[in-house]
Amino acid sequence: SALGIGSLTFRRALAFQAEQSQRITPDMIEQAEWIAGLELDPEQREATAQAMTAARGRFEALRAVPLENSVAPALRFEVAGWSSPPSGAGRGEVRMSERAAPALPQADEDLAMLPLTELAALLRTRQVSSLELTRLYLERLRRFDPVLHCVVSETEDLALRQAKRADRELAAGRYRGPLHGVPWGAKDLIAYPGYKTTWGAEPYRDQQLDTKATVAQRLDDSGAVLIAKLSLGTLAWGDRWFGGMTRNPWDPRQGSSGSSAGSAAATAAGLVGFSLGSETLGSIVSPCRRCGVTGLRPTFGRVSRHGCMTLAWSMDKIGPIARSVEDCALIFAALHGADGLDPTAVDRPFHWPARRDLKTLRIGYFENDLALTDRPELQVLKELGVQLVPISLPADYPVGAMTIILNTEAAAVFDELTRNHPDEQL
Repeated sequence: SALGIGSLTFRRALAFQAEQSQRITPDMIEQAEWIAGLELDPEQREATAQAMTAARGRFEALRAVPLENSVAPALRFEVAGWSSPPSGAGRGEVRMSERAAPALPQADEDLAMLPLTELAALLRTRQVSSLELTRLYLERLRRFDPVLHCVVSETEDLALRQAKRADRELAAGRYRGPLHGVPWGAKDLIAYPGYKTTWGAEPYRDQQLDTKATVAQRLDDSGAVLIAKLSLGTLAWGDRWFGGMTRNPWDPRQGSSGSSAGSAAATAAGLVGFSLGSETLGSIVSPCRRCGVTGLRPTFGRVSRHGCMTLAWSMDKIGPIARSVEDCALIFAALHGADGLDPTAVDRPFHWPARRDLKTLRIGYFENDLALTDRPELQVLKELGVQLVPISLPADYPVGAMTIILNTEAAAVFDELTRNHPDEQL
């Protein structure tokens, strides 16, 4: 650090030096050896310089070919054992828990905060219309967005058309299922034709894509109503985007965490019936934990990512954010399965409620200074009849270092941005 070789200035100076030269020299290699923790002799430096000069030429040739963000590499990443689907397994059986339809709440605030399961029952019994719900949520989006900064684009025209169609179908006896007529919001890396898909980043704030993401199409087919594109941290990192910092509805002094920042905040505040987010490294789990909502980060390969911004080809997942576990199960039931467009997406059955007896499950938990009787979360599980098993995780693996996979894939997929250092735009 005394020499300044770890500074951003030094690294950029070295990169600039290489850019200005037609040939990478042994001296440049010697200056860069510290990065890799290497010490080469003069002959090795000369050989490495020649190889790097040739490699740079190959990179330049590759970069001359335009590639959209949606173009995946010639690589298919699969979860082991998933390569061939079980014969005749189908999509599984999903149904809502049996319960009487609730009474319509008197206050709009109470109606807006209901879980999907209860909204679905009210819509099915026609105690409330999809159009009424849609107008309620649109009004709440406008009222609370100045505080939360969670909305990138309203999709009002589309939402009103979809809501009116949902009501007509319900009146005609055509019921598409528990998502029918329920307003939802999409993290703004999910493409929908006719509306901007900004990826939360200044360079793309006016971007429109002609593609409709598979998850959006499947929600359309389920009768759900898209009312807004919701904020995400810039290029799916954090909770800051070109519109500001998305806030936690329970404490607006805090950010909502990221990168599914707007999806978690809007769901928690009762601005949508549910939402979709995405996760590469904690981007569903973290904002749900911060904002107090339920998120499902599906297993890789369960849900197609077609039409969604790529951050890391081997890590990205799309999943629901809602107000209960059952809500997430019902949304996931509409989303999962292969589509022939994302080669990593596979067909596997999903059953809800689960067919396995809870009493056959073993659930691990971390011990602390409290007795089991003083830990309500464990008491709930114990009352359900599961077997509780104390566990510990290994502490000597460099888990944080594994983020090099994400960093490298993200740098590659946004190659032009990476090379042009647009720090002032991100």
